[in-house]
Amino acid sequence: MPLTPALVTAGDFDRLLLDATPLLDLRAPLEFARGSLPASLNLPLLDDDQRHQVGLRYKQAGQAAAVALGHRLVSGAVRERRLAQWCAWADAHPEGAIFCWRGGQRSTIVQQWLAEAGRELRRVEGGYKALRRHLLEITARLAPRLPLLVLGGRTGTGKTRLLASIERSLDLEGIARHRGSAFGARPGGQPPPAGFENALALRLLQLQHMGPGPVAVEDESRNIGRLSLPEALIDNLATAPLVLVELSLAERVEITLEDYIVAGLAEREACHGDEGFTVFAAWLRDAMHRIRKRLGGVRHRELTALLEDALDVQAKSGDPGAHRRWITALLADYYDPMYDYQLSAKADRIIFSGEPAAVLDFLAEQMNSQRLQA
Repeated sequence: MPLTPALVTAGDFDRLLLDATPLLDLRAPLEFARGSLPASLNLPLLDDDQRHQVGLRYKQAGQAAAVALGHRLVSGAVRERRLAQWCAWADAHPEGAIFCWRGGQRSTIVQQWLAEAGRELRRVEGGYKALRRHLLEITARLAPRLPLLVLGGRTGTGKTRLLASIERSLDLEGIARHRGSAFGARPGGQPPPAGFENALALRLLQLQHMGPGPVAVEDESRNIGRLSLPEALIDNLATAPLVLVELSLAERVEITLEDYIVAGLAEREACHGDEGFTVFAAWLRDAMHRIRKRLGGVRHRELTALLEDALDVQAKSGDPGAHRRWITALLADYYDPMYDYQLSAKADRIIFSGEPAAVLDFLAEQMNSQRLQA
């Protein structure tokens, strides 16, 4: 009988997460789709239909009957095929760990089968449920007292670009896979709420592990796309010092063109191939349609006409430049007035404003100073 590989216990969870340990999620695909861990891959013991059958048997005849059915469903060629996948993963990730929902039947069975095949992998005690609880506790503990420096500024000032150049930063839009505006949707969609919360907690843990000091974060509303921020983080964002990025309208138009039009098309072509431009155009039309009430009927029709002209030019010539017309109007007439209104309630929190290079210098000074004080 081979030795039973060690368990990953709750006391090891932080290390497991900080090391980005490869994780094999043995739950059914539907369970995985509801949320998992950033470093996890789904190779289930039971597929969705098999899990449903086992669940029904458990309700009708109890645990022993359900386990027996599971063994029958995953036997013969099915068992060999799945075991081959798990063995290949174990060979590629000998430092990895496996988990199921509660660290019980499924992961124990797979761990034993792997051991019999000469592969020893650790099993997460308590499974996904225990990891999920641990991550929620991290957020509850760290989000309220995270020393934030909030990065604000008009649409198109490149705040996300600045965050990417700062090590101690929290990119909420990146974690949410959404740029935060009506035009913020990205190919592939957003993660499920649990997946977003797990990834956010992991980033908070990483920031804590870096040591004391402030954290740069973009000014966000309660929701990013269809995902909601934790209340403790919302409250922190609402009271933290504010640093504003300033650029001219012309500069903001160019950044918006690059980040939303040029990059937006490239993302969709990477996902959809020859259909990329069609998907790209539909995304822009849908986003413009969703803000029609706020724009008003006349302004919405005008901007839609400019958008259609720009798409026509781009489709024929590949030149995205015609989009500047509707982007300029949308920034000046829609986003800027909304920003001015929102900023009026935050004026007392502003501690610095300037162009991107000056903001980066200020943030670096603040971080070095506060880190030394800590």
